[in-house]
Amino acid sequence: MEAQPHALAPADSPALGSLPVEPLLTSEFDADPGAVYRRLRSTYGPVAPVGLMGVPVWLVLEYREVLEVLRNENRWRRDVRHWRARAQGELPPGWPLLAGYEVRQMMFMDDEEHRAARRTHHAALRPFQDARSPEGWELRAAVARYADELVALLAAESGRTGFADLGAQYTRPLLLMVTAKLFGCPVELGDELVMDLWRMLDGGPDAGPATGRALSAFIRLAAHRRARPGDDLTSYMMLADPDLTDEQLGRELFMNAVYLNDITGNMVLNTLLEVLRGNATVRRSLSAGQLGETVNRAALANPPVANMCFRFAARDVRLGRFWIRAGDIVSPSSAAAHQDLLAIGSSHMVGSAVSTRAHLGWGAGPHQCPSAARELGGLIVATAVGRVFDHFAQAELALPPDQLPWRSGPVVRGLKVLPVRYELNGDLVPARRGRELVRAGDAPTGGDRQARGLLAVLRRFMGAGR
Repeated sequence: MEAQPHALAPADSPALGSLPVEPLLTSEFDADPGAVYRRLRSTYGPVAPVGLMGVPVWLVLEYREVLEVLRNENRWRRDVRHWRARAQGELPPGWPLLAGYEVRQMMFMDDEEHRAARRTHHAALRPFQDARSPEGWELRAAVARYADELVALLAAESGRTGFADLGAQYTRPLLLMVTAKLFGCPVELGDELVMDLWRMLDGGPDAGPATGRALSAFIRLAAHRRARPGDDLTSYMMLADPDLTDEQLGRELFMNAVYLNDITGNMVLNTLLEVLRGNATVRRSLSAGQLGETVNRAALANPPVANMCFRFAARDVRLGRFWIRAGDIVSPSSAAAHQDLLAIGSSHMVGSAVSTRAHLGWGAGPHQCPSAARELGGLIVATAVGRVFDHFAQAELALPPDQLPWRSGPVVRGLKVLPVRYELNGDLVPARRGRELVRAGDAPTGGDRQARGLLAVLRRFMGAGR
Protein backbone atom coordinates (compact mmCIF):
# COMPACT_ATOMS: atom_id res chain seq x y z
CA MET A 1 0.00 0.00 0.00
CA GLU A 2 2.95 2.37 0.64
CA ALA A 3 5.37 3.64 -2.00
CA GLN A 4 8.25 2.75 0.33
CA PRO A 5 8.73 2.11 4.07
CA HIS A 6 8.36 5.25 6.16
CA ALA A 7 7.74 7.39 3.09
CA LEU A 8 6.39 10.88 3.62
CA ALA A 9 3.31 12.19 1.88
CA PRO A 10 4.26 14.31 -1.14
CA ALA A 11 3.88 18.01 -0.50
CA ASP A 12 1.28 18.35 -3.23
CA SER A 13 -0.95 15.52 -1.96
CA PRO A 14 -4.19 16.85 -0.43
CA ALA A 15 -4.43 16.83 3.35
CA LEU A 16 -7.64 15.70 5.01
CA GLY A 17 -8.37 19.12 6.46
CA SER A 18 -7.99 20.79 3.07
CA LEU A 19 -10.51 18.62 1.22
CA PRO A 20 -14.19 19.53 0.84
CA VAL A 21 -16.11 16.85 2.74
CA GLU A 22 -19.80 16.01 2.66
CA PRO A 23 -21.44 15.03 5.95
CA LEU A 24 -21.94 11.28 6.27
CA LEU A 25 -24.92 11.29 8.64
CA THR A 26 -27.70 12.63 6.44
CA SER A 27 -31.29 11.66 5.72
CA GLU A 28 -29.99 9.83 2.64
CA PHE A 29 -27.64 7.78 4.84
CA ASP A 30 -30.45 7.04 7.31
CA ALA A 31 -32.66 5.76 4.50
CA ASP A 32 -30.07 3.79 2.48
CA PRO A 33 -26.46 3.74 3.73
CA GLY A 34 -25.53 1.22 1.04
CA ALA A 35 -26.33 3.77 -1.68
CA VAL A 36 -24.12 6.35 0.07
CA TYR A 37 -21.23 3.89 0.30
CA ARG A 38 -21.57 3.07 -3.42
CA ARG A 39 -21.62 6.74 -4.39
CA LEU A 40 -18.59 7.55 -2.25
CA ARG A 41 -16.71 4.58 -3.71
CA SER A 42 -17.49 5.64 -7.27
CA THR A 43 -16.32 9.19 -6.53
CA TYR A 44 -13.23 8.57 -4.40
CA GLY A 45 -12.29 4.90 -4.68
CA PRO A 46 -11.46 2.74 -1.64
CA VAL A 47 -11.08 5.68 0.78
CA ALA A 48 -13.28 8.77 0.97
CA PRO A 49 -13.07 12.00 3.01
CA VAL A 50 -16.33 12.58 4.90
CA GLY A 51 -17.59 14.84 7.65
CA LEU A 52 -18.64 13.16 10.89
CA MET A 53 -20.52 15.56 13.15
CA GLY A 54 -18.35 18.43 12.00
CA VAL A 55 -15.03 16.53 12.01
CA PRO A 56 -13.26 15.38 8.79
CA VAL A 57 -12.60 11.62 8.76
CA TRP A 58 -11.18 9.16 6.23
CA LEU A 59 -13.87 6.50 5.60
CA VAL A 60 -12.40 3.20 4.35
CA LEU A 61 -14.86 1.48 2.00
CA GLU A 62 -13.30 -1.55 0.32
CA TYR A 63 -12.65 -4.91 1.91
CA ARG A 64 -8.92 -5.16 1.14
CA GLU A 65 -8.20 -1.70 2.52
CA VAL A 66 -10.37 -2.29 5.59
CA LEU A 67 -8.42 -5.47 6.36
CA GLU A 68 -5.15 -3.54 5.97
CA VAL A 69 -6.28 -1.00 8.57
CA LEU A 70 -7.57 -3.66 10.96
CA ARG A 71 -4.59 -5.99 10.72
CA ASN A 72 -1.57 -3.68 10.58
CA GLU A 73 -1.15 -2.41 14.13
CA ASN A 74 2.20 -0.79 13.34
CA ARG A 75 0.61 1.64 10.87
CA TRP A 76 -2.86 2.03 12.37
CA ARG A 77 -3.15 2.74 16.10
CA ARG A 78 -6.16 2.49 18.40
CA ASP A 79 -4.99 4.80 21.20
CA VAL A 80 -6.83 8.11 20.84
CA ARG A 81 -3.70 9.94 21.94
CA HIS A 82 -2.33 9.38 18.41
CA TRP A 83 -5.09 11.59 16.97
CA ARG A 84 -3.46 14.84 15.86
CA ALA A 85 -6.65 16.94 15.78
CA ARG A 86 -7.44 15.98 19.37
CA ALA A 87 -3.89 16.69 20.55
CA GLN A 88 -3.94 20.10 18.87
CA GLY A 89 -7.35 21.07 20.27
CA GLU A 90 -9.03 21.24 16.86
CA LEU A 91 -12.21 19.28 17.71
CA PRO A 92 -15.55 21.06 18.17
CA PRO A 93 -16.36 21.62 21.86
CA GLY A 94 -18.20 18.65 23.31
CA TRP A 95 -17.78 16.50 20.19
CA PRO A 96 -20.14 13.66 21.20
CA LEU A 97 -18.10 10.67 20.01
CA LEU A 98 -15.00 11.63 21.97
CA ALA A 99 -16.43 10.65 25.39
CA GLY A 100 -16.39 6.94 24.65
CA TYR A 101 -12.84 7.06 23.22
CA GLU A 102 -11.58 8.81 26.34
CA VAL A 103 -12.50 5.75 28.45
CA ARG A 104 -9.13 4.01 28.63
CA GLN A 105 -9.75 0.29 28.28
CA MET A 106 -8.55 -2.65 26.19
CA MET A 107 -10.21 -1.55 22.94
CA PHE A 108 -8.20 1.68 22.87
CA MET A 109 -4.79 0.31 23.87
CA ASP A 110 -1.86 -0.74 21.71
CA ASP A 111 1.16 -3.05 21.88
CA GLU A 112 2.03 -4.83 25.15
CA GLU A 113 -0.53 -2.90 27.19
CA HIS A 114 -3.20 -4.21 24.85
CA ARG A 115 -1.84 -7.77 24.82
CA ALA A 116 -1.74 -7.87 28.64
CA ALA A 117 -5.36 -6.75 28.84
CA ARG A 118 -6.37 -9.44 26.32
CA ARG A 119 -4.63 -12.12 28.42
CA THR A 120 -6.69 -11.02 31.41
CA HIS A 121 -9.89 -11.26 29.39
CA HIS A 122 -8.99 -14.68 28.02
CA ALA A 123 -8.23 -16.02 31.51
CA ALA A 124 -11.44 -14.62 32.99
CA LEU A 125 -13.65 -15.84 30.12
CA ARG A 126 -12.10 -19.32 29.89
CA PRO A 127 -14.39 -20.96 32.51
CA PHE A 128 -17.46 -19.75 30.58
CA GLN A 129 -16.02 -20.82 27.22
CA ASP A 130 -15.88 -24.52 28.17
CA ALA A 131 -19.34 -26.06 27.96
CA ARG A 132 -18.19 -28.87 30.26
CA SER A 133 -17.23 -26.56 33.13
CA PRO A 134 -19.88 -25.67 35.75
CA GLU A 135 -19.74 -21.98 34.74
CA GLY A 136 -19.94 -22.71 31.02
CA TRP A 137 -22.76 -25.22 31.37
CA GLU A 138 -24.79 -22.92 33.61
CA LEU A 139 -24.36 -19.89 31.35
CA ARG A 140 -25.52 -21.84 28.30
CA ALA A 141 -28.49 -23.22 30.20
CA ALA A 142 -29.34 -19.75 31.50
CA VAL A 143 -29.37 -18.14 28.04
CA ALA A 144 -31.88 -20.73 26.81
CA ARG A 145 -33.93 -20.47 30.01
CA TYR A 146 -34.14 -16.68 29.83
CA ALA A 147 -35.18 -16.86 26.18
CA ASP A 148 -37.95 -19.30 27.11
CA GLU A 149 -39.10 -17.05 29.94
CA LEU A 150 -39.35 -14.03 27.68
CA VAL A 151 -41.38 -15.93 25.09
CA ALA A 152 -43.62 -17.19 27.90
CA LEU A 153 -44.02 -13.62 29.12
CA LEU A 154 -44.97 -12.60 25.61
CA ALA A 155 -47.58 -15.36 25.51
CA ALA A 156 -49.02 -14.24 28.84
CA GLU A 157 -49.21 -10.57 27.87
CA SER A 158 -50.07 -10.71 24.16
CA GLY A 159 -51.55 -14.16 23.64
CA ARG A 160 -50.46 -17.11 21.54
CA THR A 161 -51.16 -15.15 18.37
CA GLY A 162 -50.70 -11.44 17.92
CA PHE A 163 -48.09 -8.75 17.46
CA ALA A 164 -44.75 -8.35 19.22
CA ASP A 165 -41.59 -6.27 19.02
CA LEU A 166 -38.73 -8.77 19.08
CA GLY A 167 -36.38 -5.94 20.01
CA ALA A 168 -38.03 -4.47 23.10
CA GLN A 169 -39.85 -7.62 24.21
CA TYR A 170 -37.18 -10.22 23.55
CA THR A 171 -33.65 -9.33 22.40
CA ARG A 172 -32.86 -6.34 24.63
CA PRO A 173 -34.15 -7.85 27.87
CA LEU A 174 -32.48 -11.17 27.03
CA LEU A 175 -29.06 -9.53 26.59
CA LEU A 176 -29.46 -7.52 29.78
CA MET A 177 -30.40 -10.66 31.73
CA VAL A 178 -27.35 -12.45 30.32
CA THR A 179 -25.17 -9.48 31.29
CA ALA A 180 -26.53 -9.59 34.84
CA LYS A 181 -25.82 -13.32 35.03
CA LEU A 182 -22.33 -13.18 33.51
CA PHE A 183 -21.15 -10.06 35.36
CA GLY A 184 -22.78 -10.86 38.72
CA CYS A 185 -24.85 -7.65 38.68
CA PRO A 186 -27.20 -6.51 41.42
CA VAL A 187 -30.70 -5.97 40.05
CA GLU A 188 -30.61 -2.20 40.33
CA LEU A 189 -27.65 -1.95 37.97
CA GLY A 190 -29.79 -2.87 34.99
CA ASP A 191 -32.17 0.06 35.23
CA GLU A 192 -31.54 2.39 32.27
CA LEU A 193 -28.02 1.03 31.74
CA VAL A 194 -28.65 -0.27 28.23
CA MET A 195 -30.30 3.02 27.29
CA ASP A 196 -27.13 4.86 28.32
CA LEU A 197 -24.98 2.51 26.22
CA TRP A 198 -27.19 3.28 23.21
CA ARG A 199 -26.95 7.02 23.86
CA MET A 200 -23.17 6.80 23.92
CA LEU A 201 -22.91 4.80 20.67
CA ASP A 202 -25.44 6.96 18.83
CA GLY A 203 -23.39 10.08 19.56
CA GLY A 204 -26.32 12.26 20.57
CA PRO A 205 -26.12 15.43 22.68
CA ASP A 206 -26.29 13.43 25.92
CA ALA A 207 -23.58 10.92 24.91
CA GLY A 208 -21.07 12.39 27.36
CA PRO A 209 -23.31 12.22 30.47
CA ALA A 210 -24.59 8.77 29.41
CA THR A 211 -21.02 7.47 29.13
CA GLY A 212 -20.22 8.82 32.58
CA ARG A 213 -23.30 7.22 34.15
CA ALA A 214 -22.64 3.82 32.58
CA LEU A 215 -18.98 3.89 33.58
CA SER A 216 -19.87 4.81 37.16
CA ALA A 217 -22.30 1.90 37.33
CA PHE A 218 -19.59 -0.58 36.37
CA ILE A 219 -17.07 0.88 38.79
CA ARG A 220 -19.68 0.36 41.53
CA LEU A 221 -20.12 -3.22 40.34
CA ALA A 222 -16.35 -3.82 40.58
CA ALA A 223 -16.33 -2.58 44.17
CA HIS A 224 -19.40 -4.70 44.97
CA ARG A 225 -17.79 -7.88 43.62
CA ARG A 226 -14.44 -7.18 45.29
CA ALA A 227 -16.28 -7.27 48.62
CA ARG A 228 -18.50 -10.21 47.59
CA PRO A 229 -16.67 -12.35 44.98
CA GLY A 230 -18.57 -15.05 43.12
CA ASP A 231 -18.50 -17.29 40.05
CA ASP A 232 -18.82 -14.43 37.58
CA LEU A 233 -16.74 -12.59 35.01
CA THR A 234 -16.13 -9.61 37.29
CA SER A 235 -14.65 -11.79 40.05
CA TYR A 236 -12.61 -13.87 37.61
CA MET A 237 -11.07 -10.74 36.08
CA MET A 238 -9.91 -9.75 39.57
CA LEU A 239 -8.36 -13.20 39.96
CA ALA A 240 -6.67 -12.97 36.55
CA ASP A 241 -5.15 -9.57 37.38
CA PRO A 242 -5.20 -8.75 41.12
CA ASP A 243 -3.59 -5.38 40.43
CA LEU A 244 -6.68 -4.04 38.63
CA THR A 245 -8.26 -1.16 40.51
CA ASP A 246 -12.04 -0.82 40.70
CA GLU A 247 -11.84 1.99 38.16
CA GLN A 248 -9.74 -0.04 35.71
CA LEU A 249 -11.99 -3.06 36.07
CA GLY A 250 -15.08 -0.89 35.69
CA ARG A 251 -13.73 0.42 32.37
CA GLU A 252 -13.20 -3.12 31.07
CA LEU A 253 -16.67 -4.23 32.17
CA PHE A 254 -18.07 -1.15 30.46
CA MET A 255 -16.48 -2.19 27.16
CA ASN A 256 -17.72 -5.76 27.51
CA ALA A 257 -21.24 -4.55 28.24
CA VAL A 258 -21.26 -2.41 25.09
CA TYR A 259 -20.40 -5.44 22.98
CA LEU A 260 -22.67 -7.84 24.80
CA ASN A 261 -25.77 -5.63 24.83
CA ASP A 262 -25.57 -3.45 21.76
CA ILE A 263 -23.33 -5.25 19.28
CA THR A 264 -24.45 -8.80 20.10
CA GLY A 265 -28.04 -7.56 20.36
CA ASN A 266 -27.79 -6.08 16.87
CA MET A 267 -26.47 -9.40 15.59
CA VAL A 268 -29.50 -11.20 17.05
CA LEU A 269 -31.95 -8.73 15.53
CA ASN A 270 -30.17 -8.60 12.17
CA THR A 271 -30.18 -12.40 11.96
CA LEU A 272 -33.90 -12.54 12.78
CA LEU A 273 -34.54 -9.83 10.19
CA GLU A 274 -32.63 -11.60 7.43
CA VAL A 275 -34.68 -14.75 8.06
CA LEU A 276 -38.00 -12.93 8.25
CA ARG A 277 -37.47 -10.84 5.16
CA GLY A 278 -36.61 -13.89 3.10
CA ASN A 279 -32.84 -13.87 2.63
CA ALA A 280 -32.61 -17.19 0.80
CA THR A 281 -29.10 -18.22 1.88
CA VAL A 282 -29.78 -17.36 5.53
CA ARG A 283 -33.05 -19.30 5.50
CA ARG A 284 -31.42 -22.33 3.90
CA SER A 285 -28.86 -22.47 6.70
CA LEU A 286 -31.59 -22.17 9.33
CA SER A 287 -33.67 -24.90 7.66
CA ALA A 288 -30.63 -27.16 7.68
CA GLY A 289 -30.19 -26.58 11.42
CA GLN A 290 -26.88 -24.77 10.91
CA LEU A 291 -27.40 -21.94 13.40
CA GLY A 292 -23.76 -20.84 13.41
CA GLU A 293 -23.76 -20.58 9.63
CA THR A 294 -27.11 -18.75 9.75
CA VAL A 295 -25.51 -16.11 11.99
CA ASN A 296 -22.43 -15.84 9.72
CA ARG A 297 -24.55 -15.34 6.60
CA ALA A 298 -26.70 -12.71 8.30
CA ALA A 299 -23.61 -10.88 9.61
CA LEU A 300 -22.19 -10.81 6.10
CA ALA A 301 -25.41 -9.34 4.70
CA ASN A 302 -26.04 -6.95 7.60
CA PRO A 303 -23.11 -6.49 10.04
CA PRO A 304 -23.93 -5.41 13.61
CA VAL A 305 -21.31 -2.63 13.52
CA ALA A 306 -21.53 -0.53 10.37
CA ASN A 307 -18.42 1.60 10.92
CA MET A 308 -15.85 0.20 13.29
CA CYS A 309 -13.77 1.95 15.93
CA PHE A 310 -11.46 4.68 14.71
CA ARG A 311 -7.82 4.08 13.92
CA PHE A 312 -5.11 6.72 13.78
CA ALA A 313 -2.25 6.70 11.30
CA ALA A 314 1.11 6.14 13.02
CA ARG A 315 2.94 7.63 10.03
CA ASP A 316 2.20 8.82 6.50
CA VAL A 317 0.59 5.95 4.58
CA ARG A 318 -0.73 5.61 1.04
CA LEU A 319 -4.22 4.08 1.14
CA GLY A 320 -6.41 3.92 -1.94
CA ARG A 321 -5.97 7.11 -3.95
CA PHE A 322 -4.91 9.25 -0.99
CA TRP A 323 -2.00 9.79 1.34
CA ILE A 324 -3.13 9.49 4.97
CA ARG A 325 -0.91 11.68 7.13
CA ALA A 326 0.42 10.72 10.56
CA GLY A 327 -2.22 11.44 13.18
CA ASP A 328 -5.17 11.39 10.73
CA ILE A 329 -8.36 9.65 11.85
CA VAL A 330 -9.62 6.67 9.85
CA SER A 331 -12.99 4.90 10.11
CA PRO A 332 -12.99 1.38 8.61
CA SER A 333 -16.52 0.59 7.39
CA SER A 334 -17.46 -3.08 7.75
CA ALA A 335 -20.83 -2.43 6.09
CA ALA A 336 -19.18 -0.97 2.99
CA ALA A 337 -16.48 -3.67 3.04
CA HIS A 338 -19.11 -6.41 3.09
CA GLN A 339 -20.87 -4.75 0.19
CA ASP A 340 -17.56 -4.84 -1.67
CA LEU A 341 -16.91 -8.45 -0.64
CA LEU A 342 -20.28 -9.62 -1.92
CA ALA A 343 -19.72 -7.77 -5.19
CA ILE A 344 -16.36 -9.49 -5.65
CA GLY A 345 -17.73 -13.00 -5.21
CA SER A 346 -21.44 -12.58 -5.90
CA SER A 347 -23.19 -15.94 -5.61
CA HIS A 348 -19.91 -17.76 -4.96
CA MET A 349 -19.24 -15.62 -1.91
CA VAL A 350 -22.70 -16.17 -0.48
CA GLY A 351 -22.88 -19.83 -1.37
CA SER A 352 -19.65 -20.96 0.29
CA ALA A 353 -19.70 -21.83 3.99
CA VAL A 354 -15.99 -20.98 4.20
CA SER A 355 -16.33 -17.53 2.65
CA THR A 356 -19.11 -16.45 5.00
CA ARG A 357 -16.59 -16.52 7.83
CA ALA A 358 -14.89 -13.58 6.14
CA HIS A 359 -17.46 -11.26 7.74
CA LEU A 360 -16.15 -8.55 10.05
CA GLY A 361 -18.89 -8.79 12.68
CA TRP A 362 -16.29 -9.68 15.33
CA GLY A 363 -13.57 -7.47 13.83
CA ALA A 364 -10.20 -8.67 12.49
CA GLY A 365 -6.53 -8.38 13.34
CA PRO A 366 -4.95 -7.79 16.75
CA HIS A 367 -8.00 -5.95 18.08
CA GLN A 368 -10.69 -8.41 17.00
CA CYS A 369 -12.88 -9.75 19.77
CA PRO A 370 -10.94 -12.28 21.91
CA SER A 371 -11.63 -15.85 20.80
CA ALA A 372 -13.47 -16.71 24.01
CA ALA A 373 -15.68 -13.65 23.60
CA ARG A 374 -16.36 -14.51 19.95
CA GLU A 375 -17.34 -18.05 20.88
CA LEU A 376 -19.64 -16.91 23.67
CA GLY A 377 -21.13 -14.16 21.52
CA GLY A 378 -21.83 -16.62 18.73
CA LEU A 379 -23.42 -19.01 21.22
CA ILE A 380 -25.70 -16.30 22.61
CA VAL A 381 -26.80 -15.18 19.14
CA ALA A 382 -27.40 -18.72 17.90
CA THR A 383 -29.36 -19.63 21.04
CA ALA A 384 -31.45 -16.46 20.96
CA VAL A 385 -32.32 -16.94 17.28
CA GLY A 386 -32.88 -20.67 17.62
CA ARG A 387 -35.28 -20.33 20.56
CA VAL A 388 -37.45 -17.88 18.62
CA PHE A 389 -37.96 -20.32 15.79
CA ASP A 390 -38.35 -23.24 18.20
CA HIS A 391 -41.32 -21.50 19.84
CA PHE A 392 -42.87 -19.63 16.91
CA ALA A 393 -45.05 -21.72 14.61
CA GLN A 394 -45.32 -18.72 12.29
CA ALA A 395 -43.74 -15.29 12.19
CA GLU A 396 -43.74 -12.53 9.59
CA LEU A 397 -42.73 -8.90 9.54
CA ALA A 398 -45.50 -6.51 10.52
CA LEU A 399 -43.94 -3.77 8.37
CA PRO A 400 -42.38 -3.91 4.89
CA PRO A 401 -38.59 -4.22 5.25
CA ASP A 402 -38.01 -0.77 3.72
CA GLN A 403 -40.24 0.83 6.37
CA LEU A 404 -38.46 -0.57 9.42
CA PRO A 405 -37.02 2.21 11.63
CA TRP A 406 -33.25 2.12 12.17
CA ARG A 407 -30.84 3.67 14.62
CA SER A 408 -28.43 4.97 12.03
CA GLY A 409 -25.56 6.50 13.92
CA PRO A 410 -21.83 6.86 13.24
CA VAL A 411 -20.99 3.39 14.59
CA VAL A 412 -23.97 1.03 14.62
CA ARG A 413 -26.94 0.59 12.36
CA GLY A 414 -29.42 -1.22 14.55
CA LEU A 415 -33.14 -1.70 14.42
CA LYS A 416 -35.21 0.44 16.75
CA VAL A 417 -37.99 -2.12 16.64
CA LEU A 418 -38.58 -5.48 14.94
CA PRO A 419 -42.39 -5.80 14.79
CA VAL A 420 -43.79 -9.21 13.87
CA ARG A 421 -47.10 -10.99 13.59
CA TYR A 422 -46.68 -14.35 15.25
CA GLU A 423 -48.29 -17.63 16.23
CA LEU A 424 -46.69 -19.63 19.03
CA ASN A 425 -46.32 -23.38 19.19
CA GLY A 426 -48.33 -25.22 21.82
CA ASP A 427 -45.43 -26.57 23.89
CA LEU A 428 -44.69 -23.44 25.95
CA VAL A 429 -46.95 -23.44 29.00
CA PRO A 430 -46.85 -20.17 30.95
CA ALA A 431 -46.93 -20.71 34.71
CA ARG A 432 -46.80 -18.07 37.40
CA ARG A 433 -44.77 -18.53 40.55
CA GLY A 434 -45.12 -15.46 42.71
CA ARG A 435 -44.40 -12.52 40.42
CA GLU A 436 -42.30 -14.60 38.04
CA LEU A 437 -43.40 -16.17 34.80
CA VAL A 438 -41.52 -19.37 34.09
CA ARG A 439 -41.58 -22.40 31.87
CA ALA A 440 -43.66 -25.18 33.41
CA GLY A 441 -41.48 -27.54 35.43
CA ASP A 442 -38.49 -25.19 35.72
CA ALA A 443 -37.12 -24.17 39.08
CA PRO A 444 -35.06 -21.01 39.50
CA THR A 445 -31.48 -21.45 40.64
CA GLY A 446 -29.79 -19.13 43.08
CA GLY A 447 -27.64 -17.70 40.30
CA ASP A 448 -30.73 -16.68 38.31
CA ARG A 449 -32.46 -14.57 40.94
CA GLN A 450 -30.76 -11.30 40.08
CA ALA A 451 -31.28 -11.72 36.34
CA ARG A 452 -34.90 -12.75 36.76
CA GLY A 453 -35.50 -9.79 39.04
CA LEU A 454 -34.54 -7.59 36.10
CA LEU A 455 -37.78 -8.55 34.38
CA ALA A 456 -39.67 -6.18 36.69
CA VAL A 457 -37.29 -3.38 35.74
CA LEU A 458 -37.38 -4.21 32.05
CA ARG A 459 -41.17 -4.14 31.84
CA ARG A 460 -40.96 -0.41 32.51
CA PHE A 461 -39.41 0.33 29.14
CA MET A 462 -40.15 -2.84 27.10
CA GLY A 463 -42.59 -1.00 24.89
CA ALA A 464 -40.40 2.07 24.34
CA GLY A 465 -38.76 0.96 21.10
CA ARG A 466 -35.92 3.46 21.51
